Amino acid sequence: MFFVMAFLRTNILATLAVMTLCAAGWSVAARAGGGPENVFLVVNPQSRASLSIANHFARLRQIPAGNILHLSWDPKAETTDIDTFRLQILMPILQAIDGRRLAGQIDYVVYSSDFPWGINLEGDFRKFQEAMQREQPPGAKPGDAPAKPEWPKLLTPVGSLTGLTYLWPAVRAVHPDYLQLQTNWYMRQSAPELCDAPSRAFRGARQYDRQGEVVRANGRRYMLSVMLGVTAGRGNSPAEAIGYLTRSAAADGTHPAGTIYFVQNGDIRSKVRQDRFTAAVDELKKLRVAAEVIEGTVPLNKSDVQGAMMGTAAFDWKASGSTILPGAICEHFTSFGGVMSAGAGQTPLSEFLRYGAAGSSGTVTEPYSIPDKFPTAMLQVHYARGCSLAEAFYQSVFGPYQLLIVGDPLCQPWADIPKVDVAGIEPGAAVRGGATLKPVATVPKGAAVDHFELFVDGLRAAETKPNEPIALSTVRLADGYHELRVVAVGAGPIETQGRRIIPITTANHGRKIEASVVTKPPLQADKPITIAAKSPGAIGILVIQGHRIVARIAGEQGQAEIAPNVLGAGPVELRVVGLGDGGATTHALAAPIELTIQ
Repeated sequence: MFFVMAFLRTNILATLAVMTLCAAGWSVAARAGGGPENVFLVVNPQSRASLSIANHFARLRQIPAGNILHLSWDPKAETTDIDTFRLQILMPILQAIDGRRLAGQIDYVVYSSDFPWGINLEGDFRKFQEAMQREQPPGAKPGDAPAKPEWPKLLTPVGSLTGLTYLWPAVRAVHPDYLQLQTNWYMRQSAPELCDAPSRAFRGARQYDRQGEVVRANGRRYMLSVMLGVTAGRGNSPAEAIGYLTRSAAADGTHPAGTIYFVQNGDIRSKVRQDRFTAAVDELKKLRVAAEVIEGTVPLNKSDVQGAMMGTAAFDWKASGSTILPGAICEHFTSFGGVMSAGAGQTPLSEFLRYGAAGSSGTVTEPYSIPDKFPTAMLQVHYARGCSLAEAFYQSVFGPYQLLIVGDPLCQPWADIPKVDVAGIEPGAAVRGGATLKPVATVPKGAAVDHFELFVDGLRAAETKPNEPIALSTVRLADGYHELRVVAVGAGPIETQGRRIIPITTANHGRKIEASVVTKPPLQADKPITIAAKSPGAIGILVIQGHRIVARIAGEQGQAEIAPNVLGAGPVELRVVGLGDGGATTHALAAPIELTIQ
């Protein structure tokens, strides 16, 4: 029994996520993509709100189960220090990505709610200050006293969860690069020509140089990072968060007909960046997207707000009489828009989300009205060219270390999304041996597809050019349920994706499994859920949510009870696995069990 339980604890998840692909002889391509397969979703299992929001987002966005990390955090700890962030949040995320063989595939690290939105950087600041003071000034002679430079006041010692995750290499290395106000080289650095800068897709595996060009070496790497919601303090309720995520998912590819409003006034918050508003409006009109510069603090009595950029410390959206349309990015340049603790001053970013915006942002401490810490007007232009919400934000802010971004990172209202069909295999097919997949795609406006990518159970397995087949071998996969994803990647700089998800079953090794829900609906938070399973010849059976084990059954059959609060509310997907004792091909995988928990 000791051997069995040790095996269950240490080997099964790595076996399911990695060994099947490696054993099948597939090589993971170096290219990445900008869709659900490239999202790493981080969930706090100590928070029902975090679990529930993540459940809905994973279903809305079809996030692969292996791309979900349950990472415990005290929900009451809205802020933390940099060393704790590095040790308990950032490093476990990076280690999980590497351990699941997702490095090079992940572009987005997305947090559900109830993680610390603000990070105290004083520990790093002390180290950086001490290093500066040890350095001799240029031309100093041996024996001269070291310089005692002052740390720049404008680099205040607080960072955001999303900004520091985006800048992960420098943060991990405890290097002051992450504090530079032009540290984001994914953003084009030619400031005078920003409105003419092309938009492009983001890839976590790519390196960028100081001019924003992709290079093979000596550049900087990043990972886009967004919070789905903040449900503590001045944040939103879980229902509000689920509401705006649902609206934004439905907005993809709709090419909405609303208007983007740039609101200017005499406030310093507006004056420091409104000189770019007119150029942004001109670019948007070239894209046939309605845009307008208006005077005031907030759009008044507008029924068509498809986006808003404002400069004001306080506003009341309900009193404005305006309506935010699905997919809109709305934000305001102010000191404490990202400070989410109860009782903080100024209007928080959550006000926009409460009324239906797909995303918003704000700084988590006093930024001293420095434009480089906030998005430029190009935010709306990148978005209207078809970039995702996260790509648009990070292409438009030079120094993001204090900027908290909240919303749906994948929302793409103006994307031309390929429609994918796959010949050679049918959904639900039983496959023995191999199959030949023949993908085709049509793209709106006659655009071309650059290539197709095949994902097996969430892991990228192959890549092919248009009109080339993909050979699929299943002989070294576990018997039972598997999910194929064929993703078309557009040929343009935005690299827009479309996908076809194809469930199949494999039967090469004579292994079987049955699994069902014993508990009758409705499934409620105070009522245990019982799962029954049978897998002849198994040494044990696991029930898995995302990438964590939530129940175990000893032997080849039995029942397991799961407390609903462990799973969270909303749509829940469970995988049931019968374990063999001879490696990946001796396991058996049941079709996912889909539940709805009230």
